[in-house]
Amino acid sequence: MNGHALKALFGLSLSAAALTAQATNGGQIFRANCAACHGADGRGAPDSARGFEPPPTFPDFTDCVATAREPGRFWSAIVHNGGPARGFSEIMPSFREALSSEQIAQVLDYVRGFCREPAWPHGDLNFPRALVTEKAFPEDEMVMDFAVNAEGGAGVTDKLVYEKRLGARGQLDFSLPFRFQRPGSAGWLGGVGDLVTGYKRVVLANSRSGSILSLAGEAAWPTGNSSRGMGKGVTVFESFASFGQKLPKAGFLQAQTGVELPTHTDEVNRAVFWRTVLGKSFAPDGGRGRLWSPMVELLADRELAAGERVNWDVVPQFQVTLSRRQHIRANIGIKLPVNDFGPRSTQILFYLLWDTFDGRILDGWK
Repeated sequence: MNGHALKALFGLSLSAAALTAQATNGGQIFRANCAACHGADGRGAPDSARGFEPPPTFPDFTDCVATAREPGRFWSAIVHNGGPARGFSEIMPSFREALSSEQIAQVLDYVRGFCREPAWPHGDLNFPRALVTEKAFPEDEMVMDFAVNAEGGAGVTDKLVYEKRLGARGQLDFSLPFRFQRPGSAGWLGGVGDLVTGYKRVVLANSRSGSILSLAGEAAWPTGNSSRGMGKGVTVFESFASFGQKLPKAGFLQAQTGVELPTHTDEVNRAVFWRTVLGKSFAPDGGRGRLWSPMVELLADRELAAGERVNWDVVPQFQVTLSRRQHIRANIGIKLPVNDFGPRSTQILFYLLWDTFDGRILDGWK
């Protein structure tokens, strides 16, 4: 940090200390402590008024792309502990000593108000991603999913997932699996699976009730070699609904239900599925440290054909944030069949997730 920045921050801290005692609401607290850098309108004060060059990540609070999508704990950590708390610039100072937790909550509510577009779902509705169940919140993410057979025939599935948010409520997604298996005593076989493309849209998001609902449609294209078990051999359309509900004390409930509709039912049966996730997030330092999210999923699916039964699986799992910015995360769990054990084996599931909106892979680690 250069000398001009230090002088500016020192002067701001003195004026903030004098004015904070008089502040009684979020707007007053913002104007007393934040407006000198971030501007009274949230767009950022002029460089001449700040006394330092803003970092590349300096936010414009009126831009809903940045303001609405992050959860409250993300902003709270930055205000409490300063920019380095989330891998951002040290120019953002800590207000832990200057402001109470109640005052910080008030100013964060005020900052949220700079986003004037109500269509954007609140970031507190962005619950941790489960291993199987599709969540309702739209994202900008890249995910590497892995599934390893823990019993039976040796097999590994590696799936690359790319999700691109479109506006306030839409999301495009693409996924391509790579499968490797060893049938019997023969050597390993590998290849590309069926490419999946899809679109998801939020139809309900209520921050007061803590609820979010999305509808989605996907198509699985027969790019895999079905004779080697790398794909289904026909195009399969899938439609589903995803729901998320905020629970007390950082708990959350997520659910997904849908139907699979193959183009040739003489080769692949229609099917229905439903999935439920129950979890809770923990973080030290009043919720501002590393995030730990144990979850359990209950999975069910059934082919719509005579004599078919419902297949049940349970998936205990554990997600943890790896980077200080929390944009790199990992989740590991085990998929345990509850019935029909013969053809369906236990699997170890794992993913690495990169939230591309929050920075490059190497950003925000220190």
